[in-house]
Amino acid sequence: QLQLVESGGGLVQPGGSLRLSCAASSTLDDYNIGWFRQAPGKEREGVSCISSNHGSTYYTESVKGRFTVSADSAKNTVYLQMNSLKPEDTAVYYCAAIHKRNGLRPCLVTIAGGTGAAFSSWGQGTQVTVSS
Repeated sequence: QLQLVESGGGLVQPGGSLRLSCAASSTLDDYNIGWFRQAPGKEREGVSCISSNHGSTYYTESVKGRFTVSADSAKNTVYLQMNSLKPEDTAVYYCAAIHKRNGLRPCLVTIAGGTGAAFSSWGQGTQVTVSS
């Protein structure tokens, strides 16, 4: 079972930046990786997704142009660079993995507001707080 560990969260002022990391226990070459977030009192929502070959990236509308997902195969790590952060970005952020045999549909569902029900491996989450 693939294990994932997120890091990089924290407190940042509006307009600031953070880079989240999602470190895997083994190679990510066979997995599409999604980023999700859950704010207090709200349902978990998909934010971004990157394909197993890192050739395709996806973003939900509210973060397009501000967030960038990338991967470093040598480090078995996926990153979420978050710029121009807004108070509404405050949430616990999770990364999750789904095997590439499922195709790219889970990524498309993710950015359409999906909760990630199809993803099989999850990290513990990292808190991001955007506040002045």
